[in-house]
Amino acid sequence: MNGIYITAISRYNSSLMKRFYTPILGALTLSFYACMAPPAVDQSGNVRVTQTSASLQARGAEEFALIKKKKKVSTNATYNAQLRRVAARLKPVINLPNARWEFVVFDDPTPNAFALPGGKVGVHTGMFKITQTDAGLATVVGHEIAHVTSNHVGKQQMQRLGLVLGAIALDQVARHNGASGGERAAIAGAYGTAATVGVALPHSRSHELEADRVGTIYMAKAGYDPREAVKMWKRFSAYNAKQGRNTPEFLRTHPLDSTRIRALENFMPVAMREYNRR
Repeated sequence: MNGIYITAISRYNSSLMKRFYTPILGALTLSFYACMAPPAVDQSGNVRVTQTSASLQARGAEEFALIKKKKKVSTNATYNAQLRRVAARLKPVINLPNARWEFVVFDDPTPNAFALPGGKVGVHTGMFKITQTDAGLATVVGHEIAHVTSNHVGKQQMQRLGLVLGAIALDQVARHNGASGGERAAIAGAYGTAATVGVALPHSRSHELEADRVGTIYMAKAGYDPREAVKMWKRFSAYNAKQGRNTPEFLRTHPLDSTRIRALENFMPVAMREYNRR
């Protein structure tokens, strides 16, 4: 972790950064550990659901209503039937208190899907060309719902608050030590870069990997072979390769496809135990 901070801060190579390296590192480290939370799924396959707040659920419902007004809802009978089948098997095995489930196919060629607090799930028509099978679709839908049951939105809000408080504390330290307005701006810039690369993006990638693991447990409980998840992400990887996406992993909100496939393969014995337990 320190190596990431050093790399980010080194772009501000000056005696000023050397003077304030320790406070910057301290603020970032405190922010990092303040965002730590128990894992959403353990090595026995037990899923830990974190209840989202009533306000987040209300916002999720409002946002979903807006999306349905802005985006065209698909009338593709095949896609809608497949989503209904998958939803019917997933809903009973997912503990999402107070959920008002709604699953909608949107007419959009981009391969994407999402879930919002409160049980609102959207899948683009472009996603079905990659998911292909019911199990492939269950992989994606389970992953998206896992973001909700793990309360990743709420955790990101807490993370942002921690980083803001860290920035305020750091600025107070700089001002107390006689830093000028320009120096404080430079320190804030160094902190902002390091906070993004060293805290926010790694947490975002960890949430994606966590949603992958939880999602395979959901699909296993619903009777879908979790090994199909690996096959689906390999198809997604092939799609991304054709798009020429080559952003370095440390600058991504999502892990590399190879990283998530390897992580899923390592988790597969846990998911398979759940699948065979039915």
